[in-house]
Amino acid sequence: MLKDITIGQYFPGKSIIHRLDPRFKIIITGIFITMLFAAGSFIGMGAGIVFLAAAFILSRIPFILMLKSLKPIIPIIIFTSVLNIFFIDGVVLFRFSFIKITYDGLEMSAFMILRIVALIMGSSLLTYTTSPITLTDAIERLLAPLKKIRLPVHELAMMMTIALRFIPTLIEETDKIMSAQKARGADMESGNIFQRAKAMTPILIPLFVSAFRRAEELALAMECRCYRGGDGRTRLKQLKSQAADYNALSVSILFLCIVIILNILFG
Repeated sequence: MLKDITIGQYFPGKSIIHRLDPRFKIIITGIFITMLFAAGSFIGMGAGIVFLAAAFILSRIPFILMLKSLKPIIPIIIFTSVLNIFFIDGVVLFRFSFIKITYDGLEMSAFMILRIVALIMGSSLLTYTTSPITLTDAIERLLAPLKKIRLPVHELAMMMTIALRFIPTLIEETDKIMSAQKARGADMESGNIFQRAKAMTPILIPLFVSAFRRAEELALAMECRCYRGGDGRTRLKQLKSQAADYNALSVSILFLCIVIILNILFG
């Protein structure tokens, strides 16, 4: 399960999506999220899914990779589905004692599953096609106006990107610690929920120690390279917008307008 978590990973490529300006990709991702929450019907949601499918085809990211990345959120999907199926009133399709399944519950459950899956896949596409360095520069550029109110924009962007970058590293470290503990005879899969939680202690303590050690090593490396924040800092690659960036932004806004219109007509 841990190996299926691909949050924060970057997959190099030369596709159209990879070559887009990261600032535009962040804005387009925000528009896509707005698109999903603005959709009030399956038709409107379908327009957002068409937009997502087109983006994945252009990015050339293997679809099987996205299916693997959805495995960690299966419990959330199941929990959301159960809540919607059994606790939404409407036309009753099945009733047993106090348990009832309604048509409206099934419809809402399917709608929420589509929204959650599309939200995770669309957000993951940003990190799949954008390197951590360019993502940091893009976040800093977008938050630049906040410098006028003395907000440490560079430090915030750096912290966000480092946190995102170290998710795969911590997942890999967790998997190694779990394998080592199992080799020593630790039982983490049997017993009730309290016993399993107690069995996680030999994993959490070494993981915290490893995380603090990595943080100290990173801070020492940055200090040895005379890192002093964003003031006077130069960049190897300057962010420059091109026609393809504005075209992609225009298409995303067009799809958002389509979703809103469909929501008005069929919502």
